[in-house]
Amino acid sequence: MKNKYVKLLAVMLGVSAVNIIVLSPGLLGLRYGESPLTSALVITLLLTSLVALLYAIYILLIKTTPAAAPVKPLETHEEYIMAVEQYKGIKTLKSEIDLSISQLGRLQQRMLTLLGVLNQRFDPNELTYKKFISVAHEVEKLFYLNIRSMLNRIRLFDEADYNSIQKQGKSSLPQRIIQEKQAVYDEFFSFISGSLATNEEILLKLDKLLVEISRLDSFDPAEIENMQCMQEIDSLIKQTKFYRD
Repeated sequence: MKNKYVKLLAVMLGVSAVNIIVLSPGLLGLRYGESPLTSALVITLLLTSLVALLYAIYILLIKTTPAAAPVKPLETHEEYIMAVEQYKGIKTLKSEIDLSISQLGRLQQRMLTLLGVLNQRFDPNELTYKKFISVAHEVEKLFYLNIRSMLNRIRLFDEADYNSIQKQGKSSLPQRIIQEKQAVYDEFFSFISGSLATNEEILLKLDKLLVEISRLDSFDPAEIENMQCMQEIDSLIKQTKFYRD
């Protein structure tokens, strides 16, 4: 608020200075009534000054800045793709963004294929069907959680600052500051890489699950837990679901 008053004072001083220069006898010395032209100029100057002051008062003291709209939570697959695509302009992260978009497309394909296979092989009311669907949805949630975690980090990524740190020879910052900044960026890239690796592993587990489901003629619900791919998926969920931020 204090800054706004300073700006308003600057505007008032500027307007006053212009009026003094134009109207003072020792300077330009324009006077109302000397001639139609000078009278018009004086009136125009005074009206313009008044409008400028009123506008400055409105902008700086009256007009309120609307509150920033809350970030809309991502719900649909399309919303996740759009959220990732908005960062395609970050050249430093081009390969990571492209891979993430590719993974999103492959996840949708895997889930549709898995649902189709399950609907062909099992009745939706069967325990086996419900078990497979439940596990698939768990890894799908983990996948999207990784995407949200990546987006939260990417929103804070300052590409210009990162590039300046890479040019250490041209930086005027102390070496200690440069090293600490570099450590922060190293952690950032490590997190992004880990999230992408986890999502790639999720896609691989879904592929294995599809292979095992299509390979066998029947399932004993009690044996599902002992399937290798199911154990791998369960282990993956337990290892990573609580460590995404």
